[in-house]
Amino acid sequence: MAGIKEIRTKIKSVQNTRKITKAMEMVAASKMRKAQDRMRAGRPYATKVREIAAHLMQAHPDYSHPYMIERTDVRSVGVVVVTTDKGLCGGLNTNIMRLVLARLKEFEQKGVKTQFTAFGNKGAGLLTRIRANLVSQEVQLGDAPNLERLIGAVKVQLDDFVDGKIDAVYLATNRFVNTMKQDPSFIRLLPLPSSLVDPFLSEADNEEMEAGKVKSTYGWDYIYEPDSKTVIDELLLRYVEGLVFQAVAENMASEQSARMVAMKAASDNAKKVIGDLELVYNKTRQAAITKEISEIVGGAAAV
Repeated sequence: MAGIKEIRTKIKSVQNTRKITKAMEMVAASKMRKAQDRMRAGRPYATKVREIAAHLMQAHPDYSHPYMIERTDVRSVGVVVVTTDKGLCGGLNTNIMRLVLARLKEFEQKGVKTQFTAFGNKGAGLLTRIRANLVSQEVQLGDAPNLERLIGAVKVQLDDFVDGKIDAVYLATNRFVNTMKQDPSFIRLLPLPSSLVDPFLSEADNEEMEAGKVKSTYGWDYIYEPDSKTVIDELLLRYVEGLVFQAVAENMASEQSARMVAMKAASDNAKKVIGDLELVYNKTRQAAITKEISEIVGGAAAV
């Protein structure tokens, strides 16, 4: 059994650890509210721009943007992976990277080549370790997403799609559900989706949104002013910007929520460990006192 001094040292060490985890929990809780507000503020815009893009795929404009052309023979794809810069956020990064690696395996089985863009140190580090084709990355994003930095990294994938080097672009991120739950999502960014399902909403919300729409049999068409090329080019630029920005905002809200929960669990476990160590300490101390008394009594009896 460990001595009294060793147990006291362990208790002090766990108490210091608990102070750190408790402080990180409070910091994450403070940042979580701002991140969630930012994420919820961007959802209506991302939902609407995706809805318009889906309607545009059902229309028949006289101008077809490269983002609207469906590729029949998919030989190469680009994947934008959104992770965190820091750890200590539970299984958040593990879950999204497990999903990405599963999709990577599926693409390899079909003979489809892949290239990656990484947001965050954790994703960039893992993709580098497995020697994936990492064409661009952006790390140290901070507490708020910067659209210029995001688009700068994604533009490599967009240019390759327009040039025909890749046939589709996918986006992997964590979808914020609530403080206790974050779902990894793998969605297609390009070509434009024809489905109205919003990847950033839950299944119940998507069903409610679909139920509120009037079912129609007519096709979608628009009047473009000044011309279709100008309007569609600007719209699709906003579509890409909106979804990438929202994906990073969702991941940042998920990160702070997951970190708060993880640090609270760590603080609670540390408190339990301290209680167990204090119990062992008291037993060891009592045993030492009893031994000393026995020695004194034995010595007195011998005299």
